[in-house]
Amino acid sequence: MAVDEGVAPAAETSTDGAVHRLKPNAVGLLGVVFMAVATAAPITAMTGNVPFMVSSGNGIGAPASYLVAMVVLAIFSVGFTSMAKHITSTGAFYGFISYGLGRTVGLASGLLATFAYAVFEPALVGIFSTFATTTLEDQTGLHVPWWAFAILMLAVNAVGTWFGIALAEKLLVVLLATEVTILAAMAISVALHGGGPNGFGFDPVNPVNAFTGTSAGLGLFFAFWSWVGFESTAMYGEESRNPKKIIPKATMISVLGVGVFYVFVSWMAISGTGESRAVKVATADPLALFFGPTEQYVGHWAVDVMQWLMITGSLACGMAFHNCAARYMYALGREGVLPSLKNTLGRTHAGHGSPHIAGLVQTVLSAVLVGAFWIAGKDPYNSLYVLLAILGTMAILIVQAVCSFAVLVYFRSNHPESRHWFRTFTAPLIGGVAMLAVVVLLVSNMSAAAGSESGSLLLKATPWLVALVAATGIGYAQYLKRRDPSRYALLGRTVLEETKER
Repeated sequence: MAVDEGVAPAAETSTDGAVHRLKPNAVGLLGVVFMAVATAAPITAMTGNVPFMVSSGNGIGAPASYLVAMVVLAIFSVGFTSMAKHITSTGAFYGFISYGLGRTVGLASGLLATFAYAVFEPALVGIFSTFATTTLEDQTGLHVPWWAFAILMLAVNAVGTWFGIALAEKLLVVLLATEVTILAAMAISVALHGGGPNGFGFDPVNPVNAFTGTSAGLGLFFAFWSWVGFESTAMYGEESRNPKKIIPKATMISVLGVGVFYVFVSWMAISGTGESRAVKVATADPLALFFGPTEQYVGHWAVDVMQWLMITGSLACGMAFHNCAARYMYALGREGVLPSLKNTLGRTHAGHGSPHIAGLVQTVLSAVLVGAFWIAGKDPYNSLYVLLAILGTMAILIVQAVCSFAVLVYFRSNHPESRHWFRTFTAPLIGGVAMLAVVVLLVSNMSAAAGSESGSLLLKATPWLVALVAATGIGYAQYLKRRDPSRYALLGRTVLEETKER
């Protein structure tokens, strides 16, 4: 590892004040892609978001929303990957923004990103517990309280992080492969049967229809929400092989691959149901939009399998977010943002090279949040999942927007050989403005997205909580700048020695 400002290279232990490093060369291109796609949770995004988009958003134009979101995120990724070719840091956004817009904005963004991923895990615990409880009861008649499944997921995530990225990769490969296969089976079967009862219609993929319907803004927001976490590719740079090539490739594969999949699967679900009936079906029974075509064109067995894969898919997503949160905590800890963190959150496991202490801290935080909702008698889906997902999404979208502008500023002053009118100027500019527009969509549609929890105190406090986290980062960075310049100099600047900023 290395830190700019003349700090000595790190060793494997921190007894002498050096920085621990994660296990190098632990994951390849496909592993990074799987980790990123897992955060998007394709089966959860499809079965959870698409019916709501159809019933309350842009109607049958939902697939077009995914098309628009894919284009916008691809443009954002052009600038993001340009930065990744020069800077490799587990802090990802934290490091990128620190180099582009300075350490103060970098720390504020790092705290926001950490906050977002930290609340995403308990949100996924909520939806996992809901799927597990209802599926087990539907198919076996056995009732198990949702908190039991919550404890199971927290334990699995903690163990996965403790033993390192290689174990998490193996688990996610299996989980993702199965959920993608069942969704693809439904979509391909509909296509092979001529597109459903009304045949193939192209209205669902007409980009114009992304901006129509009951609430186009809500539909577009849910489309962007379905990608949250794709940018996590960058935080695995220190553990990947040849990160300067792998991270940019993995990011674009994640955006474009997931995008094409989303468009095709949602289009075939609507087509298989029938364009004329899709809105009515999604409104009356949301899951029927997917279960109906699956049963008709694949078989009832596939519906049963899909229910179980909704459970494993949400588990995979939660596991990926747990890894993200742990790595952001580790990145902040190893730089000694607080001195006490360097030998705690900033340590790695001697044998596995994993951020094991940060992982345990994230497990405790998730358990506390899940426990608070349980004690309050809140529903694991309508409250725990929805409210925390909205909170985390607002935070991470703001960080994405700031990162785009950081890329633009960074290349104005650095690497003239890499400057390009589109890659390092136009793309990040468009991406940043587009991300801010998505934040506006979220704020203006928060109540509708929250459904039965639209009057929740947590929902009303969401913008203020995000602002508080950002303000804390700005205030503390300024404090360090005045009182402890040496620690301020480290903020967001720890990068791989062999791939340091150049």
